[in-house]
Amino acid sequence: MNRRTIGVVAMAATLAVVGSACSSQDRDGWDGTGPVPISLWTHSAGNEGEMEVISQIIDDYNASTDAYEVVRQDFPQDAYNTSVQGAAASNDLPCILDVDGPIMPNWAWNGWLVPSGLTESDVANFLPSTVGRYNDEIYTVGYWDATTVMFSRRSVLEGLDIRIPTVEQPWTASEFDDALRRIQDSGQFDHAVDWGPSDQSEWYTYAFSPLLQSFGGDLVDRNTYASADGVLNSPESLAFADWFQNQFDSGLAPRSNAQDRTEFRNGRVAIQYSGNWGYLQNYTEFGDDLLVLPPPDFGDGPKVGVGSWQYGLTRTCTDRQREGALEYLRFSMQDRYIAQFSDVTSLIPATTTAAELTTSGYYGPGEPLEFLTPMSEQFGLVRPVTPAYPVISQVFQQQFQNLVAGEDPEQVLDQSVREIDADINAARYNR
Repeated sequence: MNRRTIGVVAMAATLAVVGSACSSQDRDGWDGTGPVPISLWTHSAGNEGEMEVISQIIDDYNASTDAYEVVRQDFPQDAYNTSVQGAAASNDLPCILDVDGPIMPNWAWNGWLVPSGLTESDVANFLPSTVGRYNDEIYTVGYWDATTVMFSRRSVLEGLDIRIPTVEQPWTASEFDDALRRIQDSGQFDHAVDWGPSDQSEWYTYAFSPLLQSFGGDLVDRNTYASADGVLNSPESLAFADWFQNQFDSGLAPRSNAQDRTEFRNGRVAIQYSGNWGYLQNYTEFGDDLLVLPPPDFGDGPKVGVGSWQYGLTRTCTDRQREGALEYLRFSMQDRYIAQFSDVTSLIPATTTAAELTTSGYYGPGEPLEFLTPMSEQFGLVRPVTPAYPVISQVFQQQFQNLVAGEDPEQVLDQSVREIDADINAARYNR
């Protein structure tokens, strides 16, 4: 979404709030008999596993009450945000919708989302990254989280006398660089590591900003969220940009990759930087030889991407609906449903108690991905909690694609700062 689009949508949202003040109580579709309908939108159309769990939650909730009925509408992820923006502009949002965690502050700032009514006791057992907070209030909650990991093979690392890192003792920067050089010099692979540079989604910000942060840089000043200057173009950020560009210039990493990330499974690269959602495919290929590793510590501690899709309430909920919508959110937060989501997605359960209920063999005690829950809690850094995030992400992705293509790192960072600060100042997010 570009800055002009955000501005137009923000204005439309503001006008819609004013226009709906008197009419919202008449828009819930309730005729005074039977349960009050509560509309819910989800982005998960086409994801069979997720839809099965969502359907089960809604069916169970509707069977548990005569007062409310949740009515679901499904959207494919690629069309979802556009649909929400259009509905917000026409004041036709559902009562409950899901939102990608990092853009929640923008939707809250626009007035599309409202505080959920969930309390600290409701989310006490949830991973911090699965609870969406803005202006010290809880807006959204999610059932699972995703994080960034490195996949490799035990036989490869041991064969090249490379130490296998752990969460307690991750690779240092020098260890990691040495490992990549040993792999490349072995002649066994086309490239040592695949960073996934061809991904056109939010991958660049989600996956590469944690590496930047491990160098000591960041996307924006998190104390004020008023500027990226002195942060995204800091000496630490420049050190990362130089190092990252060299990964491609030196041939350690390819400048492009297959859409389905097959290079690792085909034996063309030794290390794949990806999300934990890639575990099942990689395990199917390599079995117990597969290693799931934490990222290196580049000097400021290891950092991993966290924060994913969450559910919250919109401004169009009537008073009648709001009570039932909050009741539904609390109902949906049961461990049994969270465990089911993890089983069908291989993603991190939002609660540790749900992890114990999983049956797929990923996150239970002694299972191969058990360590990801404490790792994401210990190393996870949510993307900047600011309405400016959609533009920050868009700028970072575009400029770092230029970096991978060979543009001067200092110019890339300075241009990123100019574009981000221009949006922050124009939109007046912090005023």
